[in-house]
Amino acid sequence: MLKNILLVGLGGGIGSMLRFACSVLINTKLFPWSSLLVNITGCFAIGIIYAFSIRDEAFLNNWKLFLATGLCGGFTTFSAFSLENMGLLQSGKTGLALMYIGISVILGIAATFAGYLLVMKS
Repeated sequence: MLKNILLVGLGGGIGSMLRFACSVLINTKLFPWSSLLVNITGCFAIGIIYAFSIRDEAFLNNWKLFLATGLCGGFTTFSAFSLENMGLLQSGKTGLALMYIGISVILGIAATFAGYLLVMKS
């Protein structure tokens, strides 16, 4: 268990540093290009990792923990959100996937705004 925690933590630390580097390198106020790039790249990466973990039994759980949960999770949680929705869609739960997408986006933006207002009004 400790080894798994360390693998996820190490990957998450690297992912977080990569995300920060992207935000510094792609600094623009006109559009959140950095976040968009990070989210799409993270989704692409977790898709590759997931496919390898299914296709190749030699793709160890250690690598999956380090790369998918850690690196991609630290880089962007949007990749996990996308993978979860892909699973729902593949299992024929289209309505549930659409509900999850809608609720996540709407409540995520609302929660961000609520947190902002909480701090700004105090």
